[in-house]
Amino acid sequence: MARTIGSLRGRLLSLLALLLALLMAFSGWSAYWNGRAAADSAYDRTLLASARAIADGLISQNGELRANVPYIALDTFAYDSAGRIFYQVLGPAGQLVSGYEGLPEPPPGTPRTDDYPALARFYDGEYKGLGVRLVSLLQPVSEPEVNGIAEIRVAETLGARERMARGLLTDTLWRIGVLAIAALALVWLAVSAALRPLGRLSEAVEERQPDDLRPLPMVDVHRELKPLVEALNHFTERLRRQFERQAQFIADAAHELRTPLAALKARIELGLREQSPARWRQTLEESAAHTERLTHLANQLLSLGRIESGAQAIAEGGAQRLDLSRLARELGLAMAALAYKRGIALALEAERPVFVHGEPTLLNELLSNLVDNALAHTPAGGNVVLRVQAPGVLEVEDDGPGIPPGERDKVFARFYRRDTQGPGAGLGLAIVGEIVRAHRASITLDEGAQGGLRVSVRFPDGGAD
Repeated sequence: MARTIGSLRGRLLSLLALLLALLMAFSGWSAYWNGRAAADSAYDRTLLASARAIADGLISQNGELRANVPYIALDTFAYDSAGRIFYQVLGPAGQLVSGYEGLPEPPPGTPRTDDYPALARFYDGEYKGLGVRLVSLLQPVSEPEVNGIAEIRVAETLGARERMARGLLTDTLWRIGVLAIAALALVWLAVSAALRPLGRLSEAVEERQPDDLRPLPMVDVHRELKPLVEALNHFTERLRRQFERQAQFIADAAHELRTPLAALKARIELGLREQSPARWRQTLEESAAHTERLTHLANQLLSLGRIESGAQAIAEGGAQRLDLSRLARELGLAMAALAYKRGIALALEAERPVFVHGEPTLLNELLSNLVDNALAHTPAGGNVVLRVQAPGVLEVEDDGPGIPPGERDKVFARFYRRDTQGPGAGLGLAIVGEIVRAHRASITLDEGAQGGLRVSVRFPDGGAD
């Protein structure tokens, strides 16, 4: 039974949703760090502007450096309540001139920025347990009483930058989320429209009668569905031919059984009219002979039915590696009594094992029909030889009347008989031909060494592993 694996539409949407989720995660990560980079660029410029404003207010008074910090230098960030500003002015000797104590100094190796024409370095640090972004600006001082390099440090907490980056992230995710939902909705509609022909195809198959094996129409079928429809049509055609063969076989079998059954019934009715016990015995003996022929015919019909299951087993990889010489030896022993009863010499030529791949029941049926056919057409005092040769060749040869070359292809048809008055039903070689086809072997009919018939069956691989 086929296992249901869910809706194709749902599977497509799930895969698309997963891809969109991955895209959103990547876009969000990219938007956040791009936002941080943009925020750092914007706020670093403001930090440097504040440091320059403080540097412009440096003056010398009474031999000491003083910082006249303008209000505008610290008011630059007043519009953003998420951040706090700290500053520090150090004199040429490193002494604190103005501002907050303890602002972190630039780490060793911090490069000077090339983005601005100033002796400035940007770096991250921590001040009073808060993460801060700092700029260190070196300002030359050339006053009569003070001469050297002053350092101005301006620090800003990271709240404003984080809020700006999160804003960009939220905006990006919101836009992508809306687009993802719209894309899923459009894909749902597109997939539903694309699967509509498959639904119509399912309805067409469901509405058909059990005996309607016509090909499915190829109208309005997508290119991707065309191989499926063609495969279904091919399967339907094979099924139709199989049903036709079965119907023809049943009709032929009914015809073949009807005649001997009618003859048997008529013979019994005639015997019942007789008054002599001798005539009754004769009628019983003749009825027994007819019954034996009917039993043989029924067994052959059953053999044809078994060939179908055996051929399917072979097609599904159920063939076995068998010793053809051993099978021939066992069959020869089983039929030796029948050959002796008919006055026919049955010989076996199989010196060593010869392996083939096949189904054992069918191979026994093949050997049985070939030997039985040879015994049936060989006169008393004749010879039948069962021969097995490598690689994978089976031969049955007799010294009977043989088969003319013009009829050798016809004898494999079901119910074909060269002698319509003969005892057989015309199924022996038909069964042989079906078994040979099931094993993908080849069969040839030739004239034997003594003028009779030689049947040769050659298996495709000779039993090689």
